[in-house]
Amino acid sequence: QVQLVESGGGLVQAGGSLRLSCAGAGRTFESLTMGWFRQAPGKEREFVAAASWGGGSKDYSDPVKGRFTVSRDNAENTLYLQMNSLKPEDTAVYYCAAGVSWSRSRLSNAYSYWGQGTQVTVSA
Repeated sequence: QVQLVESGGGLVQAGGSLRLSCAGAGRTFESLTMGWFRQAPGKEREFVAAASWGGGSKDYSDPVKGRFTVSRDNAENTLYLQMNSLKPEDTAVYYCAAGVSWSRSRLSNAYSYWGQGTQVTVSA
């Protein structure tokens, strides 16, 4: 079983910043594509950002492009999402995911393993 645990969520004012972390156990991150998704109340889960296993390729959804930065530390088995200039519409539960397909990294079905999620709330 691959275990992923998100942390770093919380309540922040619009324009503020948060840094989310996704911690894995053992050799979890080696050769895996890692991604972030989010789900707002009453909405479908949507893609946020992804990083290839070597960190050389990164992708972002249009709503977060230029504001969020995804990074990974394979040696520490940790994935990060730095979120700046937060907006109320960023409010959601954020999920960390691991999979084996970079070419389908925007699709939730491409990921085999998921964390439990961490709540991010941005006040106006």
